[in-house]
Amino acid sequence: MNAYSSLERRFARLDALSDAAGILGWDCQTLMPDGAADGRADQLATLHGLAHEILTASETADALAAVEEGALDPWQRANLQEMRRVHAHASAVPGDLVEASSRAISKAEMVWREARAQTDFAMLLPYLAEVLRLQREIGTIKGAALGLQPYDALLDAYDPGMRRATIDPLFSELRARLPGLVARARERQAREPAPLPLDGPFPVEGQRRLGLALMGALGFDFTRGRLDISLHPFCGGATDDVRITTRYDEADFGRALMGVLHETGHALYEQGCPGAWRHQPVGKARGMSLHESQSLIVEMQACRSPEFFEFLAPLVREEFGRDGAPWTPENLHRLHTRVEPGFIRVDADEATYPAHILLRYDLESAMIAGDLAVADLPGAFNDGMADLLGLTVPNDRVGCLQDIHWPSGAWGYFPTYTLGAMAAAQLFDSAKQAEPGILPGLARGDFGPLRGWLRAQVHEKGSLLGTDAVLEQATGASLGTEAFLAHLDTRYGATA
Repeated sequence: MNAYSSLERRFARLDALSDAAGILGWDCQTLMPDGAADGRADQLATLHGLAHEILTASETADALAAVEEGALDPWQRANLQEMRRVHAHASAVPGDLVEASSRAISKAEMVWREARAQTDFAMLLPYLAEVLRLQREIGTIKGAALGLQPYDALLDAYDPGMRRATIDPLFSELRARLPGLVARARERQAREPAPLPLDGPFPVEGQRRLGLALMGALGFDFTRGRLDISLHPFCGGATDDVRITTRYDEADFGRALMGVLHETGHALYEQGCPGAWRHQPVGKARGMSLHESQSLIVEMQACRSPEFFEFLAPLVREEFGRDGAPWTPENLHRLHTRVEPGFIRVDADEATYPAHILLRYDLESAMIAGDLAVADLPGAFNDGMADLLGLTVPNDRVGCLQDIHWPSGAWGYFPTYTLGAMAAAQLFDSAKQAEPGILPGLARGDFGPLRGWLRAQVHEKGSLLGTDAVLEQATGASLGTEAFLAHLDTRYGATA
């Protein structure tokens, strides 16, 4: 146990460094003045370098080898397994590459903001190319050490155990079935009267109050987190200080509101992880596919249901001083469940959203493999949007510059969004069967039954189990497309 105890102390220190980097990263996206960018890049690179030194030190490897697994309980054994996985990833990559990647990412993120604002991909190109070069190097080195292809090695950092061999068949099913489903849903919509538009403007302060009220209803702990504004909504921060952000549009309160709901789903997972293990690897969320399932259960499964709009309608009428037919629960529900291809991924409806992910998955896989040059990204992106969604992209701001993921080094992250949507459908189906009070509760703004089920089935398990094991225990099945496709058919009346 001495070796194991020393590892727990070592990983608790690593968690403190990660938390510090998380708060500095949040500040980069919310409050930091542009002139501080170079200094912040150095700070983050130093923190990442220190963490890498601790993780790859000979003492860490010796302790990992010396632990007697038979003396450990199930949580400790799972923790040891996670320690070994994290160590294997880190020890494959030299420290100077870790710091170089961190600096390149910090620079690219800052340039991305300006390039996006000016619709100027050429401005970002050399910085993005450098991030990609380093990510390819990291993927190649990790892959050689772990026995994986480079893209799978990058993917494993976000979704342990997930591989292209699992994703490709699932995504092939979506490619085959979604176009027909979307077409049928839009044909049905065309036969019905259009929903009534909502008359703005909607002041930002009112939108913020509404978002905070819904966060509270969902169960967000404001003593351990907060809501702010950023160019790209996200959930970040630290273990006991979960920061979420949104962005506001005074012409459309729904965009910020749904962003808040999505990020609160992430935050509830973070705040619900097992407290006794919160500074250990086993106490962390089990990968990004499950993480995205939690945000999508809130935003899409629960908060685009007819029941939720029974609760929401009087809140928005009171906040914005509106009344009449446009503000009924039925009209609000119809407005927020329209199927219509659009340029912006984060604003996409849940039926066309997977097309955005299929495109990005294809593009980042090709770039990591060396089959697509960064300079050719805008054209390839635009071709994919035409092919998958039938849209002609007018400029790179609503094209390949819209997401921060690639400048921020998140290569291998995009597929987890749609994998998460599939998992969310499976989990929500099982939750409703287990807890009949979930849908009636949503109509009253009572998220307790849903939150309680998710706490027990997902949040409190941390990383004790793998993704498929969590899904199999909670739903009786491993990850698949059927529940997701059936949900879309039912909600959008798209069954032939």
